[in-house]
Amino acid sequence: MIEVGMRHLSALTVDESVTAVAMGSGDMAVLATPAMLALMENAAMLAVAPELPEGCTTVGGHIDASHVRPTPVGERVTALAEVTRVDGRKIEFAVAAYAGDTLIGEGTHLRFVVDREKFLARLNA
Repeated sequence: MIEVGMRHLSALTVDESVTAVAMGSGDMAVLATPAMLALMENAAMLAVAPELPEGCTTVGGHIDASHVRPTPVGERVTALAEVTRVDGRKIEFAVAAYAGDTLIGEGTHLRFVVDREKFLARLNA
């Protein structure tokens, strides 16, 4: 059962593949905002994954986040996601990213529980 307070911490070390230059979101060798957002989404996905019914997963529906500090190549980044509300298939999260103890971004994220087969079948309909 998915409950308020469930959380997960995901991490990465910034390398060239997740820089703004490599991802095309900027022209500097710092953590790209899309990479930070993906790490936040990963933490949210993993926070609830163990409690999902068989054959189900979650998909992102919305993310609203700030990216307030640059993070250089070589630095470790963590993203924490915590369930703040559950309404049927809809799950809301508070998300935050850190470089060490320094907050680099925060916001909210919405995910939906979906049946994998039904979700993919709609792509071919």
